[in-house]
Amino acid sequence: MSEQFEKATALIRRYSYWSAGFGLIPVPVLDFAVITGTQVKMLADLAKIYGREFSADRARVAIGALLGSALPVAVGTGTVSALKFVPVVGQIAGVLLVPALAAASTIAVGRVFVQHFETGGTLLDFDPDEMKAYFMQEFEAAKAREGATVEEAPVQAAPVVPPAPPAREPKGAAVPA
Repeated sequence: MSEQFEKATALIRRYSYWSAGFGLIPVPVLDFAVITGTQVKMLADLAKIYGREFSADRARVAIGALLGSALPVAVGTGTVSALKFVPVVGQIAGVLLVPALAAASTIAVGRVFVQHFETGGTLLDFDPDEMKAYFMQEFEAAKAREGATVEEAPVQAAPVVPPAPPAREPKGAAVPA
């Protein structure tokens, strides 16, 4: 595996720990915002490792679209965060669940972008719909490995190759009737 890949794997591990810690923030919704900010910062660092141009706005849009394309994950994490509003029971559930979901989603986002960058992708050509299945696979695997580290289940070099973009019709080409 490449040096970039090794650095990226270590980076994902570090950010997953930070996300899990931020999941312990007792203020509902604030934890979710801080976790998203952590994932944006992780993408900035991944882009730097791979020599890709970075834009915080594009990263936020890409993360939001990726999580949005996997609606049950996004709704589940936000719902668990909102549980912290419920006295005692909700706060206990939030403390138990949000850190695990935060770490799992951070690992999955990181792995999706490592795979994307490893195959030459950029933030400009990222298509969350094409990466949804891989994101869900990585998210479920990370959730299942309660307490497992990134080293125990390393990112595959290129587990899913995104399909080639559709061929574009030249300007002025006749449209079939």
